[in-house]
Order: sequence, then C-alpha cells, then structure tokens
Amino acid sequence: MSLTLPAGVALPVTASALVLTQQPGDGDNGGQGEDFGKSSPVGFLVLILFLIAVAFLVRSMTKHLKRVPASFDEPPAEEGKAEEPAAEAGAPAEPEKKPANGTSSSSAKAD
Repeated sequence: MSLTLPAGVALPVTASALVLTQQPGDGDNGGQGEDFGKSSPVGFLVLILFLIAVAFLVRSMTKHLKRVPASFDEPPAEEGKAEEPAAEAGAPAEPEKKPANGTSSSSAKAD
C-alpha cells in the first residue's frame, strides 16, 4: 500500500518545501554575519558579575536557612513547666508609689 497525494495538493506542498529550504543568496544571512556568536569583553564582564552576585545570594540564603528551625510546631509542654508560668502570671506586680498628697503624678507635673 503506497501513500500518494492528489495532484492538486502535491504541487503546492513541493513548491513551498523548495522555497523554505533554499539558502538566501543575496548576502542576507538573517543576522548571522561575520561576528555572529562572538561576545565582547563587556559581555564577559557582565556575565562574571552576575555569577559573583549569584554566589553571594546563595551564600546568604544558606546562612538564613540554617537559622530556620526544623519544625514550627510548638514542643509539647511538660506538666511541671506549664504550671510555673501560670504561677508567675498570678503573682501581683509591684504596686505603684503614689504621692503623699493623694494627687496623681501627671497632674502634679502639669502645675
């Protein structure tokens, strides 16, 4: 079994294939002149600067990632430790010293 194209379709297909595969003969290389693919020293310097910047960013990121805890879940509190903060919270704070004349300190400063 062979595959043949009808004559009305074969001619446009072969003509377009010939047009697409031919090389330009008029001197236009599609932007690929004599210096195509060559970089200048300025481009090389920019590339080196980018690589140095990436190295510093990776170094900084690893320093920051080392400081991150392995888990953000709170550790289970032990019974003895759980009672201590509650006892400290229930203790009264030191009372504020009031002036002897019974006025508040803010009104005494305003005079």
